[in-house]
Amino acid sequence: MIKVPQVLTIAGIDSSGGAGANADIKTFHNQCVYAATIITGLTAQNTYGVQSIDPVAPKFILDQFDSVFNDLEISATKTGALFGKEQVDAVVQGIKKYQIKNLVVDPVMVAKGGAKLLSDEAVYSVKTQLFPMAQLITPNLEEAEVLVGYAIDSEINLINALHDLQSLGAKNVLIKGEHSSGDRVNDVLLTSTGEVITYRGTRINTNHTHGTGDTLSSYIVAHLAQGEEFTYIMPKAKEFINRAIGETIDIGHGHGPLNHWVKS
Repeated sequence: MIKVPQVLTIAGIDSSGGAGANADIKTFHNQCVYAATIITGLTAQNTYGVQSIDPVAPKFILDQFDSVFNDLEISATKTGALFGKEQVDAVVQGIKKYQIKNLVVDPVMVAKGGAKLLSDEAVYSVKTQLFPMAQLITPNLEEAEVLVGYAIDSEINLINALHDLQSLGAKNVLIKGEHSSGDRVNDVLLTSTGEVITYRGTRINTNHTHGTGDTLSSYIVAHLAQGEEFTYIMPKAKEFINRAIGETIDIGHGHGPLNHWVKS
């Protein structure tokens, strides 16, 4: 029998396959961990955008928690799109019930095409209930601005935002997409020890970036499950994302998906 790390994504389904739980599963498979899923909502979407959303009933979310944790041995977990306050509350209840460790929270708020994936009421629940249980939160720049309530348009505001987000209870905070110049895309990590680390990258001129945030957070979860530390994971995660975007695959006619076949 081959022992493999088992991981979990708590997220929505992307019917076109590029983001959400679909991207998570592809990344988990690429990184040789076993993927389980708790689905929080269904979306009818493609590379142009989201046409329809059907959140999963809270009771069924909790049923999925019971099914997964009464059988599998989950080493690390991530959350993605949670849609509404009832879904967030159910996820929080499930996480507490099974005392989930190595939790990465990706506070997905808006899809690439502009559709809202987290209600305003749910944002408060994510900040006050979900963040305090997280080992890491991974908002992009726009999400971080919503969460802290001010523009992150300077180095000082970036540092303040990292600390303000950490003060909500998350041990480590990663703000994705801090732009130092037009051709740079940097991710900035505040660790539990107070260290600020910038992971620098070059902007790739493509619209095939659908599912980037999901892929990054699921890569991190895959390697947390293998016992690695954030500071060791992040340079590899950045390289993986750059290759997955750079080695473009021709899918769809809008914001196309990443190439989840690449190796880093």
